[in-house]
Amino acid sequence: MTLARMQATWEADVAAIAARDLPWHQLSGARVLVTGAGGFLGGYLARTLLGLHALGKVAAPVQVVGLVRNAARAQTSLADLAASPHFTPLAWDLNTIGVPDVGDIDYVLHAASQASPRFYGSDPVGTLLPNTIGTAALLEALRRAKTPKGFLFVSSSEVYGAVAGDATLAETSYGSVDPATVRACYAESKRMGETMCLAWHQQYGIPTFIVRPFHTYGPGLQANDGRVFADFVFNVLRGENIVMHSDGSARRAFCYASDAIAGFFSVLLKGTPAQAYNVANPAGELSVLELAELLVGLYPEKRLKVDRVHAPDSPGYIPSAYSRLVPDVARLSAIGWSAQLPPAIGFRRMIGAYADEVYFRRN
Repeated sequence: MTLARMQATWEADVAAIAARDLPWHQLSGARVLVTGAGGFLGGYLARTLLGLHALGKVAAPVQVVGLVRNAARAQTSLADLAASPHFTPLAWDLNTIGVPDVGDIDYVLHAASQASPRFYGSDPVGTLLPNTIGTAALLEALRRAKTPKGFLFVSSSEVYGAVAGDATLAETSYGSVDPATVRACYAESKRMGETMCLAWHQQYGIPTFIVRPFHTYGPGLQANDGRVFADFVFNVLRGENIVMHSDGSARRAFCYASDAIAGFFSVLLKGTPAQAYNVANPAGELSVLELAELLVGLYPEKRLKVDRVHAPDSPGYIPSAYSRLVPDVARLSAIGWSAQLPPAIGFRRMIGAYADEVYFRRN
């Protein structure tokens, strides 16, 4: 299996992120702990940090410590990162009660999380712990550093809960989350993680920053991710018709990874501490049916179609009850951010990154 196209897409995306007008010099020579470096968003964060020096954005290379559960396995799964002399994998399980020995660090970018709803029912404990005790451990690790410069918590749109109606969500638009449901393991733990960030900022002066990504897509998502937009992408890659188990009316705002990561760094480097920022592309709002039709339409030569089949969800998957999740991003726009890639371009870019991966083809 070759990763040539995937690697090329990542490199181009990192260049696009680094081209943003941000005070990158603040990261020069910094030692940054990134959790979830082996995952989707964490991988993008780590690759961006490692690419800044070669792109002329920092005077000295950023030293990245990638927090992973298994350091030996990370040498293989994170081969492109591990090849850098400025990347160090560190084994630590964020389900563990304790503070990891990370040495002196300047920043923590906490992106490790089980975001897919397929985990909410099958592993609710493993879903909530990294967002709660894991967040507390990382905040403490940064607090013990000589000069803590920033803690970025990657939260979620799930914190908004059941907001009445289909209004666009501002950072102050809160609804209820029923704590007596299993799905609450994700939303409530993200809410607690945010509160921890505010508490450590209030009590210890740690500069904490909170981002709330909505539906973010791009190369690096796994075939078994379980979220509907990922399922659709891999249907197209495998030459399969897209099968819908719902009426497809739910509406979501889809944001390409490089736009989202640029938003994360905008908040870290220009945002207000202890304040939350929505990170999404409202102009990328589509219904689930519209997304399916868009993906099929991008590749007419495949002669794919959208099939509607009523079937139960896969075991462990707990669907969202929200008909529309679209944010107001005025707060993020106010610090100079804007989305650049519409869904038609972003999803084609994502699919192209996997195109030569034999793993996603059926014999």
